[in-house]
Amino acid sequence: MKQKDVIIIGGGAAGFFAAINIAVQNPKLSIAILEKGKEGLQKVKISGGGRCNVTHAEFIPQELVHNYPRGEKELLGPFHQFMTGDTIAWFEERGVALKIEEDGRMFPESNTSQTIIDCFLNETKKHQVEVLYSQTVKAIEKEEAGWSIITQSEEFTAKKILVATGSSPKMWKLLEKLQHKVIQPVPSLFTFNCKDKRIKNIPGVVAQNVEVQVLGTSLFSEGPLLITHVGFSAPAILKLSAFGALELAKLDYNFTIEVNFIKQTVLDALDVLKNLKLDLAKKTVLKAPQFDLPKRLWQQLVLASKIQDETRWADLNKTQLEELAAQLTKAQFVIEGKSTFKDEFVTAGGIDLKEINFKTFESKLHENLYFAGEVINVDAITGGFNFQNAWTGAYIASQHISK
Repeated sequence: MKQKDVIIIGGGAAGFFAAINIAVQNPKLSIAILEKGKEGLQKVKISGGGRCNVTHAEFIPQELVHNYPRGEKELLGPFHQFMTGDTIAWFEERGVALKIEEDGRMFPESNTSQTIIDCFLNETKKHQVEVLYSQTVKAIEKEEAGWSIITQSEEFTAKKILVATGSSPKMWKLLEKLQHKVIQPVPSLFTFNCKDKRIKNIPGVVAQNVEVQVLGTSLFSEGPLLITHVGFSAPAILKLSAFGALELAKLDYNFTIEVNFIKQTVLDALDVLKNLKLDLAKKTVLKAPQFDLPKRLWQQLVLASKIQDETRWADLNKTQLEELAAQLTKAQFVIEGKSTFKDEFVTAGGIDLKEINFKTFESKLHENLYFAGEVINVDAITGGFNFQNAWTGAYIASQHISK
């Protein structure tokens, strides 16, 4: 049996971040990270297409929380203690400079996630944090002096434990045995599958600023829209998938969306088209993209409006103009299923937020049991926000664990 002061269950971003901060704040404590895989930090490795989207350049707590469909209210206090600026400083103090991209996402200047992984591995070694791989936790038991953690090969005891396993059904089952309530997980970040012929042959096309609504619901978002080989993606869709995670799951991922490609009303669009009919009279409609739309998308919307290949603007009739205005502002697409967003699988679900003290990230049911990261019922839209939740929770928990 191995005895430690602190056991971190989960060798991901939150686990390493917490362990390092505990060791810095109290070097006397013996700390071990238990990771079920042969190597840790795998989500860090693939994040941001292998570049690691460390955080997001939003420096106002009240604004930052709006990016969390679950956890918005609970994270406001924690973000006043540790948020984006603190994350940047933490990494810079360890020789990792971050950069801000146009969309606000922040990456290491090296453009590789290996920089973040190396930083964590170097820091754990420097502060004598023991990292144990291939340690699948089978049981967590409360004892008089602390906790017993049993893996497939060893047994550990610890005064305090922090669970940072991310979205782990097996870990949630173990925590349910400790009487914690688990909100059942559903996918949170995913793309929409669509077989509509208007988009079938134009994968890779991006409409930069659209509005998307899920018909029959209050779900609405705006932003870039990417047409893929299976349907729709990019921020406009991923935001809908995050904020609508529970509602779309109930619909079994079969619903209809309405897309406004030009963010104008039908009547306004019709007025513009009538003027174009006069101004571009001799030009071919198909070959004259308008509203800053990509040419291939414009052509598909024109054809869907029953306008022939060689039709000139001057020859458009009232019905065609009205149909084109509708295609531009209220095009409907039937969604049939979803696809997980790359390898960065995020779920809505986890330990019920009512059972966590967000001043310490400690369990309200058990003393000296802490949580950080996606093991709790917090998730965010894409863009570095899930990592910021991990850093914040891990840091605050580490401050109290190290006392």
